[in-house]
Amino acid sequence: MIKAAVMGYGTIGSGVVEALRINQESIKKKAGEGIEVKYVLDLREFPGDPIADKVIHDYQVIAGDPEVRIVVETMGGVESAYTFVRAMLEAGKHVTTSNKALVAEKGAELIAIAKEKGVNFLFEASVGGGIPIIRTINSCLTGDQIEEITGILNGTTNYMMTQMSEHGLEFDAVLKDAQEKGYAEKDPSADIEGYDACRKIAILTSLVCGKQVDFQDIHTEGITKITAEDMKYAKKMGRSIKLLASSRRTQGGYAALVAPFLIAPEHPLYHVSGVFNAVFVRGNVLGDSMYYGSGAGKLPTASAVVADMVDIARHLNRNVWLEWSKEKMTLEEFGQMRSAFFVRTPADKAAVDALFENAAYVEGVVDGELGFVTEEMSEAEFEEKAAKLSVRSVIRCASAR
Repeated sequence: MIKAAVMGYGTIGSGVVEALRINQESIKKKAGEGIEVKYVLDLREFPGDPIADKVIHDYQVIAGDPEVRIVVETMGGVESAYTFVRAMLEAGKHVTTSNKALVAEKGAELIAIAKEKGVNFLFEASVGGGIPIIRTINSCLTGDQIEEITGILNGTTNYMMTQMSEHGLEFDAVLKDAQEKGYAEKDPSADIEGYDACRKIAILTSLVCGKQVDFQDIHTEGITKITAEDMKYAKKMGRSIKLLASSRRTQGGYAALVAPFLIAPEHPLYHVSGVFNAVFVRGNVLGDSMYYGSGAGKLPTASAVVADMVDIARHLNRNVWLEWSKEKMTLEEFGQMRSAFFVRTPADKAAVDALFENAAYVEGVVDGELGFVTEEMSEAEFEEKAAKLSVRSVIRCASAR
C-alpha cells in the first residue's frame, strides 16, 4: 500500500480523498497497488469527517515520515504552498498539485528539484481541470512541434459570456448570478480580469517551448468591458464572444495573449458554452485537435490529481522527464502581434474610411453608432489609427480554423 498525504482539505483536497475512495479498486489495478491517505494537512479540524483522525497541522510531520511517498498539494496560492512543496521534494517525496499560481511562478524550479532528487513534480490539474491537456502535450504530441495552443481556460468567464449572449444580460447581472451559483468567488478578479487564464497559458507555453514563460509578460485583458450591446453585435455577425488564452509559435519565438475574441461558427471553440473548457492545439504533423471537458469543480479537478498520483505510483523509483528549464523565453512584443479588430464608434463612415481601408460595416444594431471590422493589422498600427477616432468598444476577431 502506497502512503500519501493531502495538503489542503478544501474543495479539491476533499475531492481527491473522495475520488480515491470511490475508485479504490480500479486505482489499485492501474497503479499496481493501493493508495492510502495517511495525513491530511489543514489549519482546521474536521470532527465527524472520515479523515478526522488523519488531520495534522505541521507540514514537517509529512516531510519527516519515510512511509509517505506521494504528496498532494491543493492549498492554492504561492505561499505557503511553495515552502511546503519544496520541502516535500527535497525530502524525496513525489508531489502533484492543482495550484496554477504555484506552477506558473515556481514550476521550473520545482521540476529541477524533483529531477535532482529522482522524484516527480506533476501538475495536470493546474490547467483545464479535468481535461488531460498537459499529459497530452508531454506524451501524446511529442512527435509534433506545437504551433498553436488556444483555449477557453476559465469556466467562470465562459459561463458569464454564455449567459450574456443567451439572455441579453449585462455584465454585473451575470457576475452576481455566477457568484450565487458558486461559479465565481466573492473576489472574482482572478477570473474576470483574465489572470487565471493567463497563468494557465503561461504554463502550457512553458511546456511547449521548454523554457520559463513569465505570466507577467503576457498581455492580459478580462471581460469586464464586455456589454450587452457587444453581444447584440456578435449575434448580428453570427459570432460569439469568448475569453481566449492563446499562444503561437512565431519566427522569433512565441507570442501569447489573453483577451476576449469574436469567433465564427467555423472555429472549433465556438460551441463551447457554460462552465466547460476546451483547448485547441495545432501541431505541424498532427494538424488540428481539440480537447474538451469540465475545466473546474471538485471531482473533475480531483480526477486529474488522482491521475497524476497513479502516474507517480507507476514511476516511484524514477523521474518522468519534463522539459521546462529556468531559462527565460522572451515573448514577441505585444505591439507586433496581429489581428483583425471589431470596433464600435459614434463616428460616420467617412471618418472610419479615412483611417481604415476596406472596413466591413455592421449596422442597425445600436442607434447612433457604427460597428465595423478592420483588416488584419498589428496591435501598434491599430492603436495609432484608433487614437484618431472616437471608440466605444474594441474586440479582437479570431481567424477561422
